[in-house]
Amino acid sequence: MTILPVIPISPDQPDAVSTRRRPSMPPRHLADLDLAGRQSAVASLGEPAFRAKQLSTHYFGRLVRDAAAMTDLPAASRDKLTADLLPTLLTPIREQACDDGATRKTLWRLHDGALVESVLMGYPDRVTACVSSQAGCGMACPFCATGQQGLTRNLSVAEIVDQVVYLAGVAASGAVTGSPPRLSRVVFMGMGEPLANYPRVIEAVRRLTSPAPEGLGLSQRHITVSTVGLVPAMRRLIAEQLSVTLALSLHAPDDDLRDELVPVNQRWKVAEVLDAAFEYAARTGRRVSIEYALIRDVNDQPWRADLLGRLLHGKLAHVNLIPLNPTPGSKWDASPKPVEREFVRRLRESGVSTTVRDTRGREIDGACGQLAAGELTEASAGGAAADAEVAQ
Repeated sequence: MTILPVIPISPDQPDAVSTRRRPSMPPRHLADLDLAGRQSAVASLGEPAFRAKQLSTHYFGRLVRDAAAMTDLPAASRDKLTADLLPTLLTPIREQACDDGATRKTLWRLHDGALVESVLMGYPDRVTACVSSQAGCGMACPFCATGQQGLTRNLSVAEIVDQVVYLAGVAASGAVTGSPPRLSRVVFMGMGEPLANYPRVIEAVRRLTSPAPEGLGLSQRHITVSTVGLVPAMRRLIAEQLSVTLALSLHAPDDDLRDELVPVNQRWKVAEVLDAAFEYAARTGRRVSIEYALIRDVNDQPWRADLLGRLLHGKLAHVNLIPLNPTPGSKWDASPKPVEREFVRRLRESGVSTTVRDTRGREIDGACGQLAAGELTEASAGGAAADAEVAQ
C-alpha cells in the first residue's frame, strides 16, 4: 500500500467540529450552470459572452481547475471571472492510495467544514469515479460508516461535479496504474443517498454527460445512480428519460431483516421497492443492479439466497454481492468465503446473473465514510485535548 502525503490544513481554517454545526451551501460555480447560464453570468460581469466558453473549455475540456493556468484569458478578466465562477469548492485534506496506485481515495473539506469522500478506481479497460452526493447520510443503515454519522447537508451540483473533474484530471495525469488515462464511468455510491438530493444529482448527471464544453461528455450508460429505495424518487427518475443504471441497495430480501438493515424499508417495503426498480428497467431497457452487502450470520443464509433468487427470476436485474468492508468498532463483519460462494451458487442456479464486487481499498479505510469518521474523531479528540489544556 502507498500512502499519499496528508495535505496540511491551513491554520486559519475552522476545525470540522465547529463548522459542521453550521452547514451552508457553497457559492455559485460555473458547474452549477448550463452554458447559457454561464454566458449570462459572464455578461453580467461586463465580459463578452465567449468568455463563458473559454472558461468551460478549460474546466470541462482540459480538466483545469486552477485559474492561474488559464493563460488565454486576460489577467484582469481572469481574476474577475474566476472569483465569480470558479470559487474553491473542495479542499483535499487527506489522500491515500493502495492496490499499487490503482485505487485512490480523497477526503475533502467543503467551504463550511463539512467532510466528503470520493474514490478513483482503475481497471485495465476503464477508470471509475465513486462520488458523494451528500455530506453524511440520513438513511441510518447501521452497518454503514456514513449512515452512522447522520446527515450534514446536501451537496450542490458543482460540489458533485467538481469531485469528478478532479478525479478525471488524476486519471489524465497517468497516476492510475495500469489503466487508460481517461475517466469513463461515474458511480453515485459515495457518501449520502443520491435520490434524497434528487434535483442536484440529476442536474449533475446532465452536466457530466453533456458534450464539452458544456459538460464532461461521459456516456449516460456509464453513470450509475444508487438508492436505498426511495420509491417516489425512483418513479420520478423513470420520467427523466435518462439511460443511467439504477442500483438498488437491497441487502435483504425479506421485510423483517430489511427493516433493521435499511430503516427506510419501514416506509417502502421490499415488494414496492422492487416493483419500482423493475418498472425502471422495463421503461429504460437498462438492467437494474441489486446491491447486496453480505454480512456474516445476518443476511447470508442459504434460504435468503433462494428467496432473492425467486424475487429476481426472469427480471432485468443483476445481483452485485459486496463483501462487507467492516468499520472500526462495528459488530458487523464480512461473510466467510465458503458462505459467499454458496450464496452465489444458489442465485445463479435460480437463473439470476450474479457477480461479487472486487474488494478495493481495505487498507485505506475503503468503506464509504471511514476517512471522514476518522477525521471527525481526530478533530474531536484534538478539541477535547485543547479544552483540557485551557482548563489547566
